[in-house]
Amino acid sequence: MHCSRFPHRRSSLRSAAEWRRGPRDNGGCMSRTRARRVSRWAISSLTVVALVGAAPGTAGAAPLVASPGATVAPVAQTEFAPGRYIVTLKKSPVASYTGGTEGIPATKPVDGAKIDLSSTAARRYLTMLARDQAAVAQSAGVAPTDHYSIALNGFTAGLTGEQAQELAANPEVLSVTKDAFVKASDDRVDYDFLKLSGNNGLWKGLGGTKGAGKGIVIGVIDTGVWPESKSFAGEKLGTKADPKNPTKAYKQGSSIVMKKANGQTFTGACETGEEFTADMCNTKLISARWFGDSFLAAYPGDLTNDYESPRDGDGHGTHTGSTAGGNYGVQASVDGYGYGAISGVAPAASIAVYKALWTAADPDNSGGFNSDILAAVDAAVSDGVDVINFSVGSTTESSIDDPIELAFLSAAAAGIFVSASAGNSGPGSSTLDHPSPWLTTVAASTLQPREGSVKLGNGAVYAGASTTVLSQVGPLPLVAASAVALPGAVAADATRCYEGTLDPAKVAGKIVECDRGGNDRVAKSAEVKRAGGTAMILANVTVGGVNGDVHSVPTVHIESPNGNAVKAYAQTAGATATLVPGNITSTPTPYPQIAGFSSRGPSTSTDGNILKPDIAAPGVDILAAIAPASNNGRDFDFLSGTSMAAPHIAGLAALYKQKYPKWSPMAIKSAMMTTAYDLKNADGSKNTDPFAQGAGHVDPSKMFSPGMIFNAGVGDWLSFLEGSGFDTGSGAPAKDPSDYNQASIAVGQLVSSQTVTRSVTSTQPGIYKPQITGVKGFKVAVSPSILFFDRAGQTKSFKVTLTRTDAALGEYSTGFLSWKGAVYTGSKRGFGSIKPMTVRLPIAVKPVALKNTAPVVSIEGTSGSVTWDTFAGFSGPFTTKGFGLAAGVGEDGNVTADGENEYPLTVAEGTKLVRFSAYGPDDSSGADIDLTVYQIIDGVGYAVGQSASASAQEHVDLVAPEAGDYVAVVAGFSNAAGTTSTDYLWRTYTVAPEGGVGSFTTSPASTTVKAGQKVPVTASASGLDANTSYLGWVEFVDGSGSIFEANRSK
Repeated sequence: MHCSRFPHRRSSLRSAAEWRRGPRDNGGCMSRTRARRVSRWAISSLTVVALVGAAPGTAGAAPLVASPGATVAPVAQTEFAPGRYIVTLKKSPVASYTGGTEGIPATKPVDGAKIDLSSTAARRYLTMLARDQAAVAQSAGVAPTDHYSIALNGFTAGLTGEQAQELAANPEVLSVTKDAFVKASDDRVDYDFLKLSGNNGLWKGLGGTKGAGKGIVIGVIDTGVWPESKSFAGEKLGTKADPKNPTKAYKQGSSIVMKKANGQTFTGACETGEEFTADMCNTKLISARWFGDSFLAAYPGDLTNDYESPRDGDGHGTHTGSTAGGNYGVQASVDGYGYGAISGVAPAASIAVYKALWTAADPDNSGGFNSDILAAVDAAVSDGVDVINFSVGSTTESSIDDPIELAFLSAAAAGIFVSASAGNSGPGSSTLDHPSPWLTTVAASTLQPREGSVKLGNGAVYAGASTTVLSQVGPLPLVAASAVALPGAVAADATRCYEGTLDPAKVAGKIVECDRGGNDRVAKSAEVKRAGGTAMILANVTVGGVNGDVHSVPTVHIESPNGNAVKAYAQTAGATATLVPGNITSTPTPYPQIAGFSSRGPSTSTDGNILKPDIAAPGVDILAAIAPASNNGRDFDFLSGTSMAAPHIAGLAALYKQKYPKWSPMAIKSAMMTTAYDLKNADGSKNTDPFAQGAGHVDPSKMFSPGMIFNAGVGDWLSFLEGSGFDTGSGAPAKDPSDYNQASIAVGQLVSSQTVTRSVTSTQPGIYKPQITGVKGFKVAVSPSILFFDRAGQTKSFKVTLTRTDAALGEYSTGFLSWKGAVYTGSKRGFGSIKPMTVRLPIAVKPVALKNTAPVVSIEGTSGSVTWDTFAGFSGPFTTKGFGLAAGVGEDGNVTADGENEYPLTVAEGTKLVRFSAYGPDDSSGADIDLTVYQIIDGVGYAVGQSASASAQEHVDLVAPEAGDYVAVVAGFSNAAGTTSTDYLWRTYTVAPEGGVGSFTTSPASTTVKAGQKVPVTASASGLDANTSYLGWVEFVDGSGSIFEANRSK
């Protein structure tokens, strides 16, 4: 989930154990009073390098040589725990089928058209897919519970480990994926800042606030909708079309239909349920469906704290939907204070809601299953939405062959623009989600902040974020929370103003300084209020961004290092402070900036060959509608997160669809990216980091005139998947992922030199010359040197050759390629004008000393060898050395659901590799355990690795870990049916710099290479016990290496 208001159930870095002190603030999202945990998609393992969390690059091409019985990465999953799986077949679903089956023509709609499920071709193809799915399921003795044919060709079924393995080996099957559990993510006026309003605003040319977005349907896959919100008010649905208003929705039997701007018809429904009747839909909210079979089965009855209907039990979906397409001119107030009129980005657009995420009685279980989300995507594509907003994801990156990502591929193939939140796990690198190129992945930026100022008694003045300092507070005594703790309170908790930690006798009538971190920001001010405090200063002691939350007492949130200065002063005798509205310092706060919480690239699941995020949009302190029942009675609230940024892009895509109904999703994405501008750093300088801002901040005033676009479609996506190592069964030729045709250039592992190719299509006549900025340490050559278009619609290609000169190996070099020139606007008769035009692409390239195609290799038995390829990025000596082998050491374990077992380990200096593993038995259907590893520093545990899949088999690898004490925690989540606990095999493997079991050798031990040369590497082991598992480390000359596994399953 991409908002801390609704994060994942099991990934908390803090627990009851006092030595664990992981952060709970969760970046930039404002939370309800109940603290919740950090989100993530299911993962089977996590490799963490030292403390920074950087995983080795994933594997590229398979090796040319492998001895019998040996495997090399990438390898297909061969071990499956019992559970519910999504089985994806290789044949294209209806939305992306382009033909090829005799007697069944293509069912993929032409550009701008809706998928026609009533056509003869669609009916025949649906029948064929149904037969195929039934045959595949029957081949493994499987009874599917759900079928998907529109956005994904596959089914959901409960499988034994053997059935999952059999299906994975079926040549008709693309992937077998555990049904993951996911979460909703979580100028001062956004529409003014984006230049949508006013006489020169974008809305003006689209019919004003009553016309902007008209005829476009935005689908919102989220937590539902609060239908009484004024943001979704509309007329009562009639029973026939209105000839004076042809895009006005009306009832047709049990359906709701609307003729869209592109001439196609949307067909939805107002599904009834708990506190939701059919008359709650209207001409604005034209459809509301709900999908919860998997969630409600997992959390039946009182275990779910939500409405079994489209009604929003959380508020997240109401907020995102109203941000994307809520009505204009809705007066918003929070706790009695009016903030003026709000509007969605596309105020005249229609909203279709697809509830697929749910609130559980235990907040940690709130979220949604992929199977329910897939059903929602299927429905949205079938209904005919134009845009989908998906503010859902995690703190770990999804694979590009994840079923949800593939379903959105088919949605894009059907002409649907999909906007997805990047995640709220920043500012660390490689923390984003949604790496797939057919999505638009959105980072969060700031607006002109709502501010307050802190005047200290020593004369210092600091500005910060505030929505609650509406008049002067003070001067009053100022105290640091650490100095006013209750007797017996944990010092670290009191410093962060945890509930029940402050002493009313010392707090009453004072302003309290509270450190950010640990608990929810608004919980801190609630504790200050409980203890009788008058106001709060929320201090960042490390840089993390500031937020204008609606607090229980007047509050100013101060960034570091100013936060440290306030804290230090608060600890002095006689300290006082005054809070005043606005920024009264002499330094305005620069904006827009990338939010501190906004997740960053580079993408790991694409090996850094796709640049993500794509673009930035407002996502901090966004005021929009909310569900009052679950939000302290509020109808509106300020929320922060990439969840709030994604609907801004979704709304802008809706405006684009209205202006240019036949433009493809990738053309729209390209136009937004190439016309974006740089954000600002905290000091006011330009932020040119593509891993933070993508192409830059979206600029609606320029996006309708991009000059030229980078387009892509189904064939490009399939070739990208093939080139990434996935067999799609489509026959599409594999293409180097760096050559995927998008408006950015990324090479994650460059060995000496590489050339990438792009194709561009003109939107108007023009001439351009290339200009390179940045990309230090590289010679960048672009050919041709001029692009000339004499008309719109022309397509031409260009090549960019990146050659390393003195760039640091292993570090990214970034910059831009800007095609600068001029375009002609006017008629063919010569009446028009010439205007300058710039089409800008971000570039990110990482030169490597060594490109390793197999980060993990394995053998089975008492002896064996494995060979794989590496590529040298330098000229000189090349060496390999094997360390280990280390046998697994451990014991049998058992854990109850919600129970925990701790395993301490001291790591010696120079240790090459440590693996912690907990493997539950194969027959434990429904069993689920998680594994988190903490490093203990000064008695405090810091999470350095986690494996938290929806299974009972987890492991964490630490490469070159720091010496010291560690504690691994196995946490139970669920047990097999009919059992009260889960058995597992606990093992640790410590690969030391000296010694080892058996014989372990590598070759070549030493050789000389030239830059760009392919170097096959072989690792061999013998003298092993076939019933014992081992781990080794193959280290290369640059210190990188591959993990060597022997008898992993033992």
